[in-house]
Amino acid sequence: MSQEILSKLNSSHIDEISSSANEPDWLKDYRKNSLSVYESLPIEMSPLYNKYTDAKKMDPEKVSLSTSTTQTVPSFLAKRLGELENELCIIQIGTNIHKINISDDLKSKGLVISSIFDAIQNNPELVKKTLEASNSNDDKFTALNNAAFNSGVFIHVPRNFVLNKPIHFLTCLSDDGHSAISRNIIFVDEGSKSTIVQELYSPNTEVQQAYLELLNTNLASNAQLDITTLQMMDQHAVNFSTRRTDLAQDSKVNWYSGLFGSMLSRYKIDYYLNGSGASSNDSEVIFGNNEQSFDIQTNVNHESPSTEGRVVEKSILRNKSKSLFKGMIRIKENASKSNSFLSGRSILLDKDAKSDAIPGLEIFTNDVKATHSASVAQIDEEQIFYLKSRCLSHEEAERTIVEGFLEPLSRKMSFQVRAWIAYLIESKWENRELTINTDEELAKFVEVEETRYNEDAEIEQHYKYR
Repeated sequence: MSQEILSKLNSSHIDEISSSANEPDWLKDYRKNSLSVYESLPIEMSPLYNKYTDAKKMDPEKVSLSTSTTQTVPSFLAKRLGELENELCIIQIGTNIHKINISDDLKSKGLVISSIFDAIQNNPELVKKTLEASNSNDDKFTALNNAAFNSGVFIHVPRNFVLNKPIHFLTCLSDDGHSAISRNIIFVDEGSKSTIVQELYSPNTEVQQAYLELLNTNLASNAQLDITTLQMMDQHAVNFSTRRTDLAQDSKVNWYSGLFGSMLSRYKIDYYLNGSGASSNDSEVIFGNNEQSFDIQTNVNHESPSTEGRVVEKSILRNKSKSLFKGMIRIKENASKSNSFLSGRSILLDKDAKSDAIPGLEIFTNDVKATHSASVAQIDEEQIFYLKSRCLSHEEAERTIVEGFLEPLSRKMSFQVRAWIAYLIESKWENRELTINTDEELAKFVEVEETRYNEDAEIEQHYKYR
């Protein structure tokens, strides 16, 4: 088991990762080519974004890599893992797959949940297709992940398969201080429907750990995927995630992200609407405190006609935290009759909090609808005064305003996702440990969210409809 720090990453470390997994020659060459690209690229590709980014907060001298990390489960995860004991799940601790729980019945129907290294051996064509679609020249950290991934997950939902229960995909960094570079691949085949819940954790350590993820999601025609990412890492950790989602004809993805942890979160998200009728809905909630930094870039690429894209990002920032939202709508020449919306909004709860938003449009055809917006504002003192006059404390008034700020976004989420996000906001507000579970306390949030937006029930109770 070799160890290396990120600043000294070299081809011998790459060879050891590849050899330990018995990878084919084409993948070894792919890794080495990506390593040379990684060494040549700047941290931020765009000069416009360069002056805003905090990506340099990740110190390559402090990020330690290993071909294998300890398999010890951090103690704070024990309760959550107990709750997932009988759930459909894959659990990754450090670079190791701790557990895969999938029934024989689902296996017989073609559902595949495995490590990326097993997938390289058992599903080589799908893995190769995905790797070749990922261009290392696009981004320094894409190249890093393609070169040095030492872990990862592979999920394949078979054709015309409707999965009624969610797949829980839980990742936690190991408590030995080593970082993880994870290559994750999700395929949802034609006519299929599934839900995935991704949870990200890290132990409380004094060293700077990093979870560096490259995630490719592919949806075939008429497929639907609802996916939720909840990032709850310790504030000594760094989280870099590069994501690409390709959508075929009439496929649909709903992606909900709640980013609460880590000292630095850098997310680069790309949607490619490749088939007519494809649609993507991206909702992002950020809650920062202390000196946390969130760097989010979301791009929607309309490649075919009659496609729809929607991106809504909302940040709540306390203390000296900061956020940067970069977004771009690109409607290509062949994508007429497309509809796209991009919005980034931030509310600042303290005078030292900071937020920047840089939305953009590139439209190369006619007969489309596209709009973008951004706003950054401090909390309204008149609203605080009004709520305090109604017997709320200053903190209760702030929380009420924050709930109202998030409510339009919450309406697009399922009641379970709304409950998780509400629970995590309350946990962070009260400086509690960030984790989700299904205990009685969270059950109260679920009960509230199940009935919160049931407008039909309100109409039915109205005297005119009795």
